[in-house]
Amino acid sequence: MTETAPPQESVGGEPTGRPVGHAGTRVDVTERPAWAFGAGGAVLAILLAAVLVVGGVVLCATGAPALVVLGVVVVVLGVVAGTGVSVISPGETLVVQLFGRYLGTIRRTGLMVTVPLTTRRRVSVRVRNFETSELKVNDADGNPINIAAIVVWQVADTAKASFAVEDYDDFVIVQSESALRHVAMSHPYDDADAGEESLRGATEVVSAEIAAEVAERVVVAGVEVIEARISNLAYAPEIAQAMLQRQQAGAIIAARSRIVEGAVSMVEDALHRLEEKSVVTLDDERRAAMVSNLLVVLCGDNRATPIVNAGSLYQ
Repeated sequence: MTETAPPQESVGGEPTGRPVGHAGTRVDVTERPAWAFGAGGAVLAILLAAVLVVGGVVLCATGAPALVVLGVVVVVLGVVAGTGVSVISPGETLVVQLFGRYLGTIRRTGLMVTVPLTTRRRVSVRVRNFETSELKVNDADGNPINIAAIVVWQVADTAKASFAVEDYDDFVIVQSESALRHVAMSHPYDDADAGEESLRGATEVVSAEIAAEVAERVVVAGVEVIEARISNLAYAPEIAQAMLQRQQAGAIIAARSRIVEGAVSMVEDALHRLEEKSVVTLDDERRAAMVSNLLVVLCGDNRATPIVNAGSLYQ
């Protein structure tokens, strides 16, 4: 079954969403159940086929021309009756066609019998997963990154999977990589602005976006996406060292900020206790000197070396 639409048009500069091509033809088919009987019907079909074949052979053995012709016909009928029998394993379906026409899909498992002389294609509905190749793309800030994802999917509509696309396995792979590339280009790798999600900082959100976009792209093939997860995320090798230095600088600044904050708090506490217990009376100049010395000791990277001042602070 096909659906024909005119070439894609635009309204106000925006595409209408119609399929494009020479005639705009797209296969439009939906899964439906096929006529089939279970094990009981299949056993009867096998017995009928066996009886017809044996009876036809007996008729052919008589040697009479009319009976030979009749025997051949009976044998052919027996063979035809047996062509409708199939065995379906769990996790598999049979897409049934009669002379090219789609009759339906058998989802029941076990020994089944359906319309004779039909062609049947096995389509697995088991859950599958694959990992995309590692893609090199530019993030929203223009930085080259390497990214890959794992997509978990299964066939939901066997008719669309069989007739709407050429190869649904390859279709899922290509569309998944395309969706991953699009999502990666719409987010920065790190240091997102307010209200923006980064690839490294919001992995769950980005994974949900990837799953939703892949599902939207592969629905035409009757495929359902269960989940998608980022499996690899890193800066491209040519900028990895520079970005590492930037991250290290940010970490150093953050650490220094915490150290200074703690040092100021400790200096305030020390001065407050000295004045509260009247250990020493400090004027503004001595207070400034003590604050300077304490900050140097507390914020310095190296161990402080004490110096004994035998004179006066004012000399």
